Amino acid sequence: MIDWTYSEGVYELTLATPPCNEIGTAMLADLRRFLDQIDRDAHTLILRSGLRQGFCAGADLRELYRGLSDAPKDQHGPQIRQFIDAIHGVMDDLDMLPLTTVGVVHGVCFGGGFELALTCDVLIAEKTARFCFPELRLGIIPGFGGIPRLRRDVGNGLIRDLLLSGRSINAKKALAAGLVSQVLAAGEGITAARALAAQTAKFDPTARKAAKAFIKKLPKDELLAERELFVRLAEGPALLAALKRFVESTDLRPYLP
Repeated sequence: MIDWTYSEGVYELTLATPPCNEIGTAMLADLRRFLDQIDRDAHTLILRSGLRQGFCAGADLRELYRGLSDAPKDQHGPQIRQFIDAIHGVMDDLDMLPLTTVGVVHGVCFGGGFELALTCDVLIAEKTARFCFPELRLGIIPGFGGIPRLRRDVGNGLIRDLLLSGRSINAKKALAAGLVSQVLAAGEGITAARALAAQTAKFDPTARKAAKAFIKKLPKDELLAERELFVRLAEGPALLAALKRFVESTDLRPYLP
């Protein structure tokens, strides 16, 4: 599901789950294991995808559909809440790591994948990157902490556009909005991330950790409110019907707009 290497204070965490790194229970468990063993005295984590298709297409909707279809209706709410609580635990821990976290994004960065990217301190986009919140098409809102985390980085106008239209934005617009720090040609993102890691290594660890804690707060109240709204909407009939259409689609890449 995922792979990681460690060298001289730098972790490189690579997502590698075809078709496009969908986040399900298996990937979630792998991320949890990684976080439980990570050396907090390291200075940088680089998060990237090893797949050509993109960074991450979002939640594993096929797994979610199977789980809801196989469970009695009165179990849908507890099942969804258990998964969303586990997701938030992983996302919040990634968000608040005392390391400098650098996300390298190419291709598809949609839904839950976008929310995963937003846990990073710095995002580097390759020109192919596209960012999107398509959740309203499923009768839900982003549920992995996306909107509260995005509020820290960009203006409400862009957030409303992304959420209410479901349209994607390209790397150039993401740069103009302040979502990403730089845009590079295909294949160059990892080189830039490693250069940033080398720069980070020069800093005093105590000052570096204090700086991150000062400029990046966890929006706890908003995250809790989002979680509650997501569970309430997910218990409705719209989600299951939308998931059924998704899994029955013959489109090779049904996650695209």
